[in-house]
Amino acid sequence: MTDSVSFHRNSENVASYRCKVVEHRWVNDRYKYLRLSAQSDLASATRPGQFYQLKCPVTDQQQPFLLRPMSVYGVGPEPGTIEFLYNVTGVGTKAMSSLAAGDHMDIVGPLGNTFVLEPEFKRILVVARGVGLATMAPLLPYAASCGIQITAIMSAREPKDMMRDEFLRGVSAKVHCVYDNDGSSDVGAVEVLVRRILDEAHCDVVYTCGSHRLLMLLQRVLADYPRTRGEVAMEQHMACGMGACLSCVRMFDIDGDKQFLRVCREGPVFSVRDVVGEVEFG
Repeated sequence: MTDSVSFHRNSENVASYRCKVVEHRWVNDRYKYLRLSAQSDLASATRPGQFYQLKCPVTDQQQPFLLRPMSVYGVGPEPGTIEFLYNVTGVGTKAMSSLAAGDHMDIVGPLGNTFVLEPEFKRILVVARGVGLATMAPLLPYAASCGIQITAIMSAREPKDMMRDEFLRGVSAKVHCVYDNDGSSDVGAVEVLVRRILDEAHCDVVYTCGSHRLLMLLQRVLADYPRTRGEVAMEQHMACGMGACLSCVRMFDIDGDKQFLRVCREGPVFSVRDVVGEVEFG
């Protein structure tokens, strides 16, 4: 195992890139997969948990003004290749969904800090729901390459929405799938499942993203497991994505000291235990 999996907190390699759309397709009824190619080495500059600001195209109906923050779903195998997996919901993502192979898109990044994956870790637990799985997917190959055992809890509305293969991408993991339509994703049921997993074998860290209720659940559970670290990649409305506009400020409790921090700059990855109050998630 090498130190390469112990990720640093903030990247200073932020730049603007003109990218070509290599592949753009629907994964299911709600999500699209986007692969871009640039004339720069994006793969070595980008780490799990970081995001880019994407410039949405102008359509006949709308002209999206702000760039859209989007977590990195994957990089490589070519150095200039970067991937995104996103939910088509609002004006910006609907405009983005119109891009075809051969079109161009401007992106800015990489932005924000990263997940921490220490060399001495033996086992991790990943708790994912919806598009949050795209944020955490880059963690898995790093962990697997270092011999770290992976357990995943994946949550979706119903089986047709579960993107298990898109999340694992060939990585071996013990997977628990839970759904809204049968009640197995209810907070109480998931809490029982998380506690059972942590009781069966120590997990060095639990990662999550994309669900406020999962964050609150993990805060409650991890209070009883002090040896297990918790990290959350927070999703927040942003304007600049670089910390200047202060539109993404949230409150955190750092060792008893209440602080307002910028999700885009000091985050988006924070300790689960440090999050205070209500948090807006996509």
